Amino acid sequence: MIDKRLFKLPKAKIMLAMLAGLMFLQAFAILGQGIFLARAIVGSWKRQPFTEIAQDVLLFLIFYLLRQGINWFQKWYMNRYANQTITLLRQQLLNKTYDGGIALVSRIGTGNLVSTLLDGMDEISNYLSLIFPKLIALAIVPWVILIYIFTLNALSGWILLLVFPLLISFMIILGTAAQSKASKQYAGYVKLQNHFVDALRGLSTLKVLGLARKYGNIVYKNSENYRKKTMGVLRVAILSTFTLDFFTTLSIAMIAMFLGIGLINGNLVLYPSLVILILSPEYFLPIRDFGNDFHATLNGKNALGQIFDILAFPTTPQEDQLSSFTWNNDSTLVAKNLSFNYSHVDQSKFTVNKNAKMSGVVKKKTMHKTSQHTADELRNINLNLTGFQKVGIIGPTGAGKTTLMRILAGFLTPHLKDDNFTINGQPLAQLNQKNWQNQITYIPQDPYMFAASIKDNLTFYNPNASQEEIDVALKATDLDNFVASLKDGLNTKIGENGRGISGGQKQRIALARAFLAKDRKILFFDEPTAHLDIETEYELKQPMKKLMENHLVFFTTHRLHWLNDMDWCLVIENGEIVEQGTPADLAKNGTAFKKLTKPLKERGSFSIMKQNN
Repeated sequence: MIDKRLFKLPKAKIMLAMLAGLMFLQAFAILGQGIFLARAIVGSWKRQPFTEIAQDVLLFLIFYLLRQGINWFQKWYMNRYANQTITLLRQQLLNKTYDGGIALVSRIGTGNLVSTLLDGMDEISNYLSLIFPKLIALAIVPWVILIYIFTLNALSGWILLLVFPLLISFMIILGTAAQSKASKQYAGYVKLQNHFVDALRGLSTLKVLGLARKYGNIVYKNSENYRKKTMGVLRVAILSTFTLDFFTTLSIAMIAMFLGIGLINGNLVLYPSLVILILSPEYFLPIRDFGNDFHATLNGKNALGQIFDILAFPTTPQEDQLSSFTWNNDSTLVAKNLSFNYSHVDQSKFTVNKNAKMSGVVKKKTMHKTSQHTADELRNINLNLTGFQKVGIIGPTGAGKTTLMRILAGFLTPHLKDDNFTINGQPLAQLNQKNWQNQITYIPQDPYMFAASIKDNLTFYNPNASQEEIDVALKATDLDNFVASLKDGLNTKIGENGRGISGGQKQRIALARAFLAKDRKILFFDEPTAHLDIETEYELKQPMKKLMENHLVFFTTHRLHWLNDMDWCLVIENGEIVEQGTPADLAKNGTAFKKLTKPLKERGSFSIMKQNN
């Protein structure tokens, strides 16, 4: 019922020790409160003057105030602890998200991460501030009270002692049922969040395809599913509360009956009987509070479990193994036998290709008939690149082009080996290296625009860019007239992900970012013109070609006319580089290359204009 990982939280042992001390004090305050209240009542029953019972009343008030003070301090302390823990967990979760990058987000889901970082943290804070005090109170307070009641009347003590395990058993049974239902409820909530976020992000696409209403119905069904699961949790919670109230009331009634019979028969005196009646509800109060708060904090428990699972997700954090450098004409990059899959399948059975050569056509060796591949995204990737050159990456949809780009950019980690990569003679297991990524500019097919000014989006890679540098970048990307036409110019606010500007303008801003990143000499273009019409692509081609000068460029595209501007070409099929070479060599001797470019040649839209060396 309690996640054991709770006790591994930072400063958990200190917090538990503090709570244990407070609960012992609270237990004795409850005893003092009950004892002196009973004395005052008995004195009043015997019609003693107020002066004789004033001391008992005063001591009752002191113990009452002490109890309330302990309660206040405990709540303040736990809220402080919960806030500190939440701050730490949020930081760890953000760091994990940045380390895990695309692999983590795609596995967990954007909506799940958003709900965990926002609503989930509030639920966890409530969970931490409630569950620990109730748990420690349950472990200490009833037993202190029970021991004292045994000293007053053994029969009452035995009744209380025998009922307690019964209550615990029912609470475990109902708690297990509640946990199962709450887990399904939280899973439904996460599913609803993911669908809702996806619907919002893809609303324009859904409207264009005429699927908005259909997808809305899916969101509605998920919402109804979540509502039904929530009602199921509430039914168990109500049943649990009723059970606890029934047995505690029944037990107190039995004690009251036996005490009443004893008083009538003269076997008991009023004072201890009254103390027992006052303390009996206090004996059951911790278990009732624990049961009620357990149901109220189940979402927090599930959210915390979700965070623990995310933090345990295998990621490779950014490393600083690569020495500081600037890519130049003499720089080298070697990739050797790269393999990657999202499910981390063992890659030991894969065959090996030859290293890339900068002349001729390198074809994949024919595999032996007995060789088998495990389902994988990429396997046996070999590259050997030097200096400033433009590398085109082509292949059918789903071949692994974008995955390769993300590995080369350091966003994804291949199956770890010490010599996956070699940069300027330095072997590296992965490219999630600070000094490598400080060299790169990444331009995807749909570059992200932040909800900020145009200037802030332009200076993404170079926040300290001068106005002169910005003006040069604007002119190079044909943005100068567009910005000049705006009332607020560069200070014009654009919406989240470019709301309010066209796709072509977003792509121009992304290019301008790259122009301003003067010290970044490695460019990644991942289908940069896929969402643009032919006219817009033609307008952007010249500034893109200008940008690619004196850079190492990786360029994935389905629009193969770009190959005329490439120095080297990789042909990928089924996660493997099946051919690589200059476009001219591939046009003569590349079987897979010819297959991809044949439809374009037949339409006269593709031709190799030059022999690249």
